[in-house]
Amino acid sequence: MQVITLGNIEIEVTQKDIKNVHLSVHPPLGAVRVAAPLHLDLDSIRIYAISKMGWIRRQQDKLKKQKREAPRLYIDRESHYVFGKRYMLKIKPTKGKHQIILKPRTIEMHVHAETTFENKKALLDEWRRNELKAITATLVQKWEKTLSVSVNACGVRKMTTKWGSCNEQTKRIWFNLELSKKPTEFIEYVVAHELVHLLERKHNDKFIGYLNKHLPEWRHLKEQLNKLPI
Repeated sequence: MQVITLGNIEIEVTQKDIKNVHLSVHPPLGAVRVAAPLHLDLDSIRIYAISKMGWIRRQQDKLKKQKREAPRLYIDRESHYVFGKRYMLKIKPTKGKHQIILKPRTIEMHVHAETTFENKKALLDEWRRNELKAITATLVQKWEKTLSVSVNACGVRKMTTKWGSCNEQTKRIWFNLELSKKPTEFIEYVVAHELVHLLERKHNDKFIGYLNKHLPEWRHLKEQLNKLPI
């Protein structure tokens, strides 16, 4: 990896066996990364980055202004969100199996008294992963029928820049674990978005046409999802 410095902005450059240059600005602090084809020299990449400085600064400004969740400590009476609803965390000491139990207003975390912060976080993350897998599986089935497409596999993992991803060749879909905190209508938008990629790889007029036809409110959902705290 190489680094280009433009004023007060450092840009991480990675060269890969790809056809086009990919520029991205990453939360939470607006780190800038460029993935470039192997044949491009660093001067050409620098010129490309300079041409995109306005866009880079706008993306960084958006991240700076976006609301942020307070760091979670996984302690008693702490607030956590599940599918858009706020719950209070209750730590329940146990000598038995660690588990999460969702109640109407609380999340019960049954753990040993000496359980560490890291293990509590891992326990809740795994529970979130399973809950999100269940809801996305149902939504994927719905949108497979709507779009007349077929998904080979879908899973959940942590992502830093995307709500979801689609490999059109393997027909495998990944969803961001953070979606487990968001309302289900936003999750459905992400599911629809990724499955449309099985019909059209690029975000072009054809892609937009599919979303306009099958999910007319997608622009509003996208805008509201991206405004939620990160």
